[in-house]
Amino acid sequence: MRLSTGGLIDRGGTLRFRFDGRELTGHPGDTLASALLANGVRQAATSVKLGRPRGIFAAGSEEPNAVVQIERPFPEPMRPATTVELYDGLVASSLPGRGRLAAEPDPARYDAVHAHCDVLVVGAGPAGLAAARAAAVDGARVILADEQPRPGGSLLGTTERLPTGEGPVGEGPVGEGPVGEGPVGEGPVGHEWAAAVAAELERLPDVRVLRRTTVFGYYDDNYLMAVERRTNHLGAAAPAHVARERIWRIRAGRVVLATGAHERPIAFAGNDLPGVMLAGAARTYAVRYGVLPGRRAVVFTTNDSAYEAAFDLADAGLEVAAVVDVRPSPGPAAEARRRGIEVLAGQAVEAARGAGEVSSVLAGGTEIAADLVLVSGGWNPVVHLFSQAGGTLRYDEDLAALVPGVSRQKVRVAGAARGVFTLEGCLADGAGDGGPVAPGPGGTPYWLVPADDLGGHFVDLQRDVTAADVLRATGAGLRSVEHVKRYTTAGTAHDQGKTSGLLTSAVVAHALGVPVGEVGITSYRAPYTPVSFAALAGRDRGALHDPVRVTALHEWHVEHGALFENVGQWQRPWYYPRAGEDMEAAVLRECRAAREDVAAMDASTLGKIDVIGPDAGEFLDRLYTNLMSSLAVGSIRYGVMCRADGMVFDDGTVIRLAADHFLVTTTTGNAAAVLDWMEEWLQTEWPSLRVHLTSVTEQWATVALVGPRSREVLASLAPELAVSAADFPFMTWREAEVAGIPARVCRISFSGELAYEINVTSWDGLRLWTAIMSDGRVTPYGTETMHVLRAEKGYPIVGQDTDGTVTPQDLGMSWVVSKKKPDFVGKRSHARADTSRPDRKQLVGLLPDDHAFLLPEGAHLVACAELPEPPVPMLGHVTSSYRSAALGRTFALALLKGGHSRHGERLYAPVGDAMVRVTVTSHVLYDPEGARRDG
Repeated sequence: MRLSTGGLIDRGGTLRFRFDGRELTGHPGDTLASALLANGVRQAATSVKLGRPRGIFAAGSEEPNAVVQIERPFPEPMRPATTVELYDGLVASSLPGRGRLAAEPDPARYDAVHAHCDVLVVGAGPAGLAAARAAAVDGARVILADEQPRPGGSLLGTTERLPTGEGPVGEGPVGEGPVGEGPVGEGPVGHEWAAAVAAELERLPDVRVLRRTTVFGYYDDNYLMAVERRTNHLGAAAPAHVARERIWRIRAGRVVLATGAHERPIAFAGNDLPGVMLAGAARTYAVRYGVLPGRRAVVFTTNDSAYEAAFDLADAGLEVAAVVDVRPSPGPAAEARRRGIEVLAGQAVEAARGAGEVSSVLAGGTEIAADLVLVSGGWNPVVHLFSQAGGTLRYDEDLAALVPGVSRQKVRVAGAARGVFTLEGCLADGAGDGGPVAPGPGGTPYWLVPADDLGGHFVDLQRDVTAADVLRATGAGLRSVEHVKRYTTAGTAHDQGKTSGLLTSAVVAHALGVPVGEVGITSYRAPYTPVSFAALAGRDRGALHDPVRVTALHEWHVEHGALFENVGQWQRPWYYPRAGEDMEAAVLRECRAAREDVAAMDASTLGKIDVIGPDAGEFLDRLYTNLMSSLAVGSIRYGVMCRADGMVFDDGTVIRLAADHFLVTTTTGNAAAVLDWMEEWLQTEWPSLRVHLTSVTEQWATVALVGPRSREVLASLAPELAVSAADFPFMTWREAEVAGIPARVCRISFSGELAYEINVTSWDGLRLWTAIMSDGRVTPYGTETMHVLRAEKGYPIVGQDTDGTVTPQDLGMSWVVSKKKPDFVGKRSHARADTSRPDRKQLVGLLPDDHAFLLPEGAHLVACAELPEPPVPMLGHVTSSYRSAALGRTFALALLKGGHSRHGERLYAPVGDAMVRVTVTSHVLYDPEGARRDG
């Protein structure tokens, strides 16, 4: 089916590829779709739901049918054959609507770039090139991005010539010569003009032309994202050191959307058969690729553009059997008849017929032999990015399409993207001179060919959705097009309804008897076309996928044999095994040191947030359940934050450093979430509060010094600091030099023992830790020991002993919920009947009858010694479970229904085949009076 001459392909080169096991050839410049058509391959896929054969329908990223699997050089699923550039050695296969992910790691590189420009132009068709040229003349920094490998847009698929005033580019400065002077058809060939303009732009230092680059997302403040396919088209010949794809994150002063328009189909019986194709796509295959998609065609149209396609195709050698036009008196009919093409005016194609592909067409009650049906139901401006940016859309009755309305961003829509469908108009509109919006072009709205049975009238080819499916949805009472979308799945495939969206809305409008504009269309969401996860990840793969954070003391921990656990993104020392010790022995030793002697832990990972401003106290009062504004300078208070539903969100301490300065600590894993939570309330709900928030987690190194002898060690390191209980009471802080280092020392205990948290700058952290360890009495301990110590005291860990359904009262912490404050986030939820019912899950302690048995965390709790037939009533579950040196036994914490009233009860935990008996007790199992805290 390859024409002997013509096209923009390189006929001097031959590319060998394989499709569905067949060895085929093509030329440089082909897409997989054009090469398949050139080889007479009509079926490129099967449909996802009905398994019907599917042919190539379009010529660009709007393709709904020919979605293929790339097998080699690296497996990649769900690629439209129309966007895959042909390369030597390509192996691909047809798909039944679903692809297969690669089983092996992707060897390619991916990266990302941040870029800034004065003007970003999206689309390098006639309007986009004119816009980029005009901006360059004005001295702007310009980025021109286009998804095609060569500029030109629609000019690449037509024989149209430009106005004479355009002339050849390059004989003077860019933009020299007025745009649009002289009659169309007497200037340069469209694709040659486009190549010359692009080449001239690429020579300018302040202009960047990005080919093979799809802008897929438009966000606030003119922030756009694009993906550049750098080596996809090279196959196995791609250089290993060059990124396969690159994500561009672009911040633009102004944006010009010259994204063009998509031709739309018409729903008629059999319109999904291979051989049914958009008229403009068939024209593109003939003019750009030198390929005839069939031998004998019937053209079915509502507008004048299909006649131009028919004429170009007839000139290329395609037999056009007839043009079926729904309009009673189409303007181009006389020219068509002069060329010997029959025109059936005021008629419609009722059906495409054939076994597996088109062999005949029923039109006006007459069956016409044909292997190709070329459809043009009008043109839809590509307004996806405009809509993503928050722009409003309006339905234009003359165009029978959605066009851009108002946008809050600095964006201009030019050319066909706003309904300008003439070449002169696009050139003028792109240059900023304005272009006339005309019915597109000369068309009339026509969506659905009437029939008694609409089960073969497809509106979404990729999802196998028919007009009958849409009518079934409206018959079920659905009125919103968004609901119909979800009921039928129309518009939910990879193409996001580029060819089916407005057609679906029109069928809904037909069913409801309302105007199409009243129905509207479903939301356009990023990405405009699918983007690989590999490209989005960029270099953040493997060890870089989740950044590893380490404290200033990390090297010491490594040198001294610590084993680590990941807490959030932090690597924290888990425990420090000595020769011959397993984890249990090491943790028990560390626990004894903390309870009986002195031990130290690297606590630098605790989240730390500076809260500064005249209203800082008021701000914290609104977020925490207890009062913070009454805290004296030099004092510390423990606090709990709740979500609006009253459930515990995070806990930590609040340190008052000055009248308008607080330091908030958070749990390690929740530091970023708490800062985000604070900022959300400050920026969206309480913007009048004069408060600034700054994360200072990495700026401070923190060492927890714990145990009965911790006061002695601190006194030796800070001889000028008064460390007695009277001089330095619990929950206060002091500034002092510790080991000769300026430090902030806090009397805080997360172990229940006499303890201090020593804070120095991160630069001095290792020096402080080394000084503490050089004492010789101090045992380093890790997070596992920390968990045992805190659990013995009944201190909960948010996220481990809570699950998003737990209130402070459930944790036995009613004392932390202020009764004096008029309000705080979550206060009203605490008064709900469900929140205060007595059978809520509450924190308790558990003591197994077998003192040596360690309950598995997550184990369920039941009331019976033998499990009954399911369903088994579950009373609660184990949240924390440890072996305790201080208690001389194992113990656990649990969330238990009505737990506070169950102390002393015997329950059972099914563990494997055994029923382990436990006794419910208070969650505070060690030193309930708190006598050891003050030493």
